[in-house]
Amino acid sequence: MKTVWEKLTAKEEKALFAFGEDYRKFLGMTKTEREFVREAEKLAKAAGFKPLAEVKKLKAGDKVYAVNRKKNLCMFVIGEKPLTEGMNILGAHIDSPRLDLKQHTVYEKDGLVLLDTHYYGGIKKYQWVARPMALHGVVVKKDGTIVEICIGEKSTDPVVGISDLLIHLAAKQMEKPAAKVVEGEALNVLAGSRPMKKEEKEPVKAYLLKLFKDQYGIEEDDFLSAEIEVVPADEPRDYGLDRSMIMGYGHDDRVCAYTSLRAILETEKPERTSCCILVDKEEIGSVGATGMHSRWFETVVTKLLALSGKATPVEINETFEHSRMLSSDVSNAFDPNYPEVSDPKNSAYFGGGIVFMKFTGSRGKGGSNDANPEYVAEIRRVMDDNKVTFQTCELGAVDVGGGGTIAYILAQLNMDVIDAGIPVQNMHAPSEVVSKADVYEGYRAYKAFLKDVK
Repeated sequence: MKTVWEKLTAKEEKALFAFGEDYRKFLGMTKTEREFVREAEKLAKAAGFKPLAEVKKLKAGDKVYAVNRKKNLCMFVIGEKPLTEGMNILGAHIDSPRLDLKQHTVYEKDGLVLLDTHYYGGIKKYQWVARPMALHGVVVKKDGTIVEICIGEKSTDPVVGISDLLIHLAAKQMEKPAAKVVEGEALNVLAGSRPMKKEEKEPVKAYLLKLFKDQYGIEEDDFLSAEIEVVPADEPRDYGLDRSMIMGYGHDDRVCAYTSLRAILETEKPERTSCCILVDKEEIGSVGATGMHSRWFETVVTKLLALSGKATPVEINETFEHSRMLSSDVSNAFDPNYPEVSDPKNSAYFGGGIVFMKFTGSRGKGGSNDANPEYVAEIRRVMDDNKVTFQTCELGAVDVGGGGTIAYILAQLNMDVIDAGIPVQNMHAPSEVVSKADVYEGYRAYKAFLKDVK
């Protein structure tokens, strides 16, 4: 396999590393969905995108965007052709596996104050203990006031974490299967040990709640309407002695979301309308008002059509039917430490460029979108015409497992969809790894898709 690295000129290599550094910094700033949408909206406005709600009429070249509940972002660059002839759509998710604080979260036990959590998405629970963690999120008070929380990211901030059992006393624990070594109800965050003076009832909890009251104006009951995520406090870092990779939390799927975002930010006057949609809740089934199963995307497209005077049910359906999409989600990178779980002939490799997966799903393609070969051929043409290095793969050996993306949801609107993304090692772990070469090639692939797919 010829890698991306081997084809680079000196100028291209410089651009690749610069793009990787931009992404590394952005990843460190956006550890939650709200944070990603906030930072992406800033970039969109700087690039000339206007809120769709403020637009009265659309013309070719216009750039508009919409936000849903501060967790979804949808961006459009209006094309020369009518919307009813279809869009080129990049779709990615911006949620990642993590721990969420429960609503009744703060409790004291044996002189320590802890925060009760519920894990979000598929994780190996034992990976989330004995490491520095940060708290990110919002607390919404009854009067509607939103209080933002971010503790553990500055070098001067305290961090929190989940304790693990010392090896000296862990003989029975070590006999358990990996799924049982740490149970979900044991993922309790240690948040404090200092008691409040002259407080007889739960003095350590009282001291912590006083800190929240003094610093944020939050009462204990306010956690009932809070959304606070417990995420790794680590800063994304260059990985490998050659600095060819990036290790950080949330590559799945913010690496595809960022590259898609950059691609549409740099799109000007396309032939077909370009679209980038960034969604929430993929890790738990794309559910809820901010997941891909929501009708929000269809509503936004209907509003676009209404501005052009074409929003009948037939015209709405035609728009989706003629659209083409890349479901931009990560794939597993082949790991020589675990070769038995993959088919080497049909695996993604670091440095091989963006990955296209005709289908995902589990075992017998269950739960998958399966792209039509005519559409796959069109994707191949566009990548080759733009000299984009790409590879194809399946998500693991046939009977080992698998995974899903948002592809099948958009395909239900009768549009052509194929999975496309960036290979990742350590997927769903607190620290995932990607190749800078694949990140850069993914960005180039998304730009080519928006510009040239017919």
